[in-house]
Amino acid sequence: MHLPRQLGPLHDLPDTPEAYDAVLADVIEQALARLTPEGSLEHPDADDDIGDTSLGVTSLLALAWQRSKDPRLPEAVHRSLAFHLRERVYREDNPGYPNLRVRNSGLPYARYVLEAGAHPIGDWPSTVWALLQAVNVLDLAEGLVEEEQRTELLEVARGYWRWLTEATFFNPQEAGNQAIGCVVGGLMLARHLPHAPADAMRERALRLYLDEIRARRVLDRGALLPPEHRGAYDNNYGPISLSFLAQAHRISGEPVFAEDGDALARYIDARLTGGGFDNGGPRYSEQHSAFESVLGLRYFSARVGSDLGRYRGDSRWARYAAQADGGVDGHFAWMLVWQIQDGTGWHREPSTAPARHQLRVGTVSVAFDDRMTPSVVEAGGTYYLPAAVNRQHGFGPVLDGFVFCRPMGEVRVRDVCTGTLTAKLVSKPVVGRDHVLRHVRSLYVTDGTRLWTTVALERLPGEPYLLAGLPYAADDGDRVRRTATGAVASAGTLRLTHPRATGPEHFDARAELAQEQAAFALAADPRGYGNPDEGWRHLVSSTAYEAGPVPDAPEDLHVFAVRYGSAEPLSVAVERTGEGLTVRTDAFTAVIGADDDRGEPVLTLRP
Repeated sequence: MHLPRQLGPLHDLPDTPEAYDAVLADVIEQALARLTPEGSLEHPDADDDIGDTSLGVTSLLALAWQRSKDPRLPEAVHRSLAFHLRERVYREDNPGYPNLRVRNSGLPYARYVLEAGAHPIGDWPSTVWALLQAVNVLDLAEGLVEEEQRTELLEVARGYWRWLTEATFFNPQEAGNQAIGCVVGGLMLARHLPHAPADAMRERALRLYLDEIRARRVLDRGALLPPEHRGAYDNNYGPISLSFLAQAHRISGEPVFAEDGDALARYIDARLTGGGFDNGGPRYSEQHSAFESVLGLRYFSARVGSDLGRYRGDSRWARYAAQADGGVDGHFAWMLVWQIQDGTGWHREPSTAPARHQLRVGTVSVAFDDRMTPSVVEAGGTYYLPAAVNRQHGFGPVLDGFVFCRPMGEVRVRDVCTGTLTAKLVSKPVVGRDHVLRHVRSLYVTDGTRLWTTVALERLPGEPYLLAGLPYAADDGDRVRRTATGAVASAGTLRLTHPRATGPEHFDARAELAQEQAAFALAADPRGYGNPDEGWRHLVSSTAYEAGPVPDAPEDLHVFAVRYGSAEPLSVAVERTGEGLTVRTDAFTAVIGADDDRGEPVLTLRP
């Protein structure tokens, strides 16, 4: 079973002018074959996310005409633009729409579903998308769109802006990507207005960004992020927000968009595995965007100097939004317009600067959460998630169903690189059920192909083990497949366990069930509205690697040692020396010394 949407890295898609012209040529032929007598360019199977889509295809035709001057396009643009202005601009309130601040305003908006009252909750983002499609057509109208149509479209776009910012609550779904998109629409629309109203619109757009978006950012892994559907980050919509920040900076030059984009880009870089796998978010745990993310990942990869394009995209939407038959859908068409217009090249080399929440070398990477517990471990092409036991999740020592991974105090981190080896030492104080404070020291060492993890803490009463991860997915060419095993070795005993109980709260990796599906089954709200991450937190037990203690460790310590990326036998010696706690393997010697005068951990690493 393959994960359905995490496919090839986005920076592997050709992005030359010739490649984009080929994409537009494909769009042209599909659009001309689809154009109805009424002028519609909507996909015949489209149902929701539809109110802006014909106009989106129109904008792609306008861009194609500006690049190719194809004589077939002016008539198609004229007819399809007339269709949108005539049939897809709504001025009567949608029955049941709950987010109006002004009733019967008469201002134009776009519908998520065309039938009155069928699904009005999506009208706010659909109107943002319609505004962005409209400003793109306005930007590309010269020599193509007649003045009467251009004037009407401009007035509708101004009406969209007013509906979004005056007639409704701003950002009613608490979705950062939608809200930043609205700001971008205002900034772009202002360029088509006379001086005074243009200045007022730009000022209003910036104020909305500062007061309604930036001031409400949420903290995760040391970064302040635009909130996404009541979460800090979503692996589908987060990179889309990055694209909106890129466009906002491109058209306004305002430093705040670059600063916030840099922060989000570094966050994405730290949480993303080297292979581009990621999971988690308040809307989708595994669904990924594709062309909608390219602009932001490419623009900010150059700014922060890292290979953000390793992000695995959804190849069904590699170039444009598509329906089940692969046919073009105008949804998100403005992103394709912008990425074609932007000439930034991909930065394809990893950043060499140490990052607190990341350890990454070669084909090995560890992404750490806020507690500096691994959220994803990648080694040998296999991805390991935090396992669950007794409703607790993580990587760490376990005694009587209690996982020692939640810090009770400051977490200290030390990074060391020898040239051939890279290591991260994480030291955290942890309180167990006996209320005894213990210091858990977790050492991660990699040579770029294998990952050694050594965990030491004051001796526990009883028979503890190390919860060493849930094997979940593995690279399979350009795809990612589900797995229930991995190449893992332990210096102590090692067992791969599966839940004995059944039900959605017990995740057995041997089943053909994606983490996203299991998480939604446990979520409080319906799929597409609930937070699958919150659902996943209700997981009671899961498949897990469990490693026993290293034999012959110091008597006052429990020490665990695991290697990912190779199942060959592992031998680890741990002893106290004059330098500190010394860990010896066949690949390195590491010494965890006494804390320095600032309480920071000291680590020495030798090949």
